[in-house]
Amino acid sequence: MFNAILLTQSDGVTHAQVTELQDDALPADGDVLVAVDYSTINYKDGLAITGKAPVVRAWPMVAGIDGAGTVLESSHPAWRKGDRVVLNGYGVGETHWGCLAQKARLRGDWLVRLPERFTPRDAMIIGTAGYTAMLSVMALERSGVLPHHGDVLVTGASGGVGSVAIALLSSLGYRVVASTGKLHETEYLQALGASEVIDRRLLSDPGKPMQKERWAAVVDSVGSHTLVNAIAQLRYGGVATACGLAQGMDFPANMAPFILRGVTLHGIDSVMAPRELREEAWQRLARDLEPQKLGGISHDVGLADAIGIGQRIVKGEIHGRVVVNVNR
Repeated sequence: MFNAILLTQSDGVTHAQVTELQDDALPADGDVLVAVDYSTINYKDGLAITGKAPVVRAWPMVAGIDGAGTVLESSHPAWRKGDRVVLNGYGVGETHWGCLAQKARLRGDWLVRLPERFTPRDAMIIGTAGYTAMLSVMALERSGVLPHHGDVLVTGASGGVGSVAIALLSSLGYRVVASTGKLHETEYLQALGASEVIDRRLLSDPGKPMQKERWAAVVDSVGSHTLVNAIAQLRYGGVATACGLAQGMDFPANMAPFILRGVTLHGIDSVMAPRELREEAWQRLARDLEPQKLGGISHDVGLADAIGIGQRIVKGEIHGRVVVNVNR
């Protein structure tokens, strides 16, 4: 038997509760059985738990797009009992039972070996949010953005992606400007490495297609007008990465910055990113993320508390990272 957050739906309403399940209830579509130590709550998990968006596409569903733990059984050639692994994305918690549970049966091709530097808890402080932030930073680097080129804007700064992006970029020598709707979190953002904090309202309303050049690069997790305005403020040859849609999925943009300033927009997909890129991202996180900053961006809850956290994260009431001890 094991405990899990089970999502069910009736009459179009999503119900979430901690449920005790038999091991044989686990999906057969998987060749590695993992004892999950820690999971986390992402914005997508919040949408799944509340039913605010059609994240879940198979019912019933065990929630949790992230997990870290130890292999219990494996018929996959890459994994043996006792291996420490981390899982992000691949439709887990959407179409395949997820990791807000004490056990998960997963495909070995989805797993990444947990870097020795990290404990399972560390990995879930990072989670999909931090791994996505690392993918964003790597995209900036591949585009040739260097610290001396100028300020890097991070939108949605107090969220999971934003928090880790600030920590990573500042540790790599970039000057970071954090955009947030929670100016009372200024001290927190500065502790992560932000040199300047600005009000998100400066970016969230419709603006001119070409604005004063300010940013060498942008890491955006907000979308909509915020991303459009950030692009309109990129310097010549600047680069923006887009990985989220907290403000909206729309992109009411103009071609002018792309044609007249030669800017670039990189889409960041963390769900189906190839394994080689995932492994590189996790190794870079182990190298570049300062461990003393991990504790400052997270707090721990038990499995039963995760449902309420999912509801709060959709309302924008959570900053940083929430780590779920699935055995508590």
